Amino acid sequence: MHGYENASGPAAALGRELGLRSSVGTPIVVDQRLWGVMIVSSKGDRPLPVDTESRIAAFTELVATAISNTEAREELAASREELAASRARIVAATDDERRRVVRDLHDGAQQRLVHTIITLKLARRAFQSEEADAPALLTEALDHAEQATAELRELAHGILPAVLTGGGLRAGVDALASRMPVPVQTDVSVGRLAAAVEATAYFVVAETLTNVAKHARAQCAAVTARVEDGTLRVQVRDDGIGGARPDGSGLVGLADRLAVLDGRLRVESPADGGALVTADIPLAG
Repeated sequence: MHGYENASGPAAALGRELGLRSSVGTPIVVDQRLWGVMIVSSKGDRPLPVDTESRIAAFTELVATAISNTEAREELAASREELAASRARIVAATDDERRRVVRDLHDGAQQRLVHTIITLKLARRAFQSEEADAPALLTEALDHAEQATAELRELAHGILPAVLTGGGLRAGVDALASRMPVPVQTDVSVGRLAAAVEATAYFVVAETLTNVAKHARAQCAAVTARVEDGTLRVQVRDDGIGGARPDGSGLVGLADRLAVLDGRLRVESPADGGALVTADIPLAG
């Protein structure tokens, strides 16, 4: 513009106050969004050169490129920090799980098996000496062996349940629903999937249903799983009190587990009630 005398608005008023005579403005557009504006003004009586607009536009493009590169570097740095934090959480969770397995083995099944061996040795000695308590010792050894087997089965269930490895996601979800204190409707319309995908989807359902049982005060829940556009979508919905926090340790752990498969977790839990947890897992090939 070549004068502010007849212009209106606060910008024009400021221009007259500053004594500006002519100005050229060019928007700064970064990645197809308006980021700002660059304005060059003159107080002289002579208008700005005729090529000022094109020169400012060219310079603005350079500024926009520099801004875009800076933002990209910042986003990359933030992504790297989040990736590092995610990996650290996964490593910590893995270490915790390994310690739990070792502790449970030592305190449970291992002690049972040691007791079984000692009792069997006593029974053998009793048989050799034709003592009357040999059958009772064998019964005791058998009891400890059966308890050790049950504890090992329970421990293995906590790692990866046999119903999942043998029957797939549908069987695994049905087993989880059957142990819930509230009715859970299931609709799993998928066949067998890659082992890593099935395990991840299973643990999403397991953790979410555990939260429903512990915190939601829900009357019922529903689990669905289907493949849409090459992505497995798992959803768990409940009619509880709502207010679930996506930054809770359990849900953060699920997000980390999903990230390994390039998956995503979304939590919708309004304060007025109900919750919907959605996990999307891309399927390779």
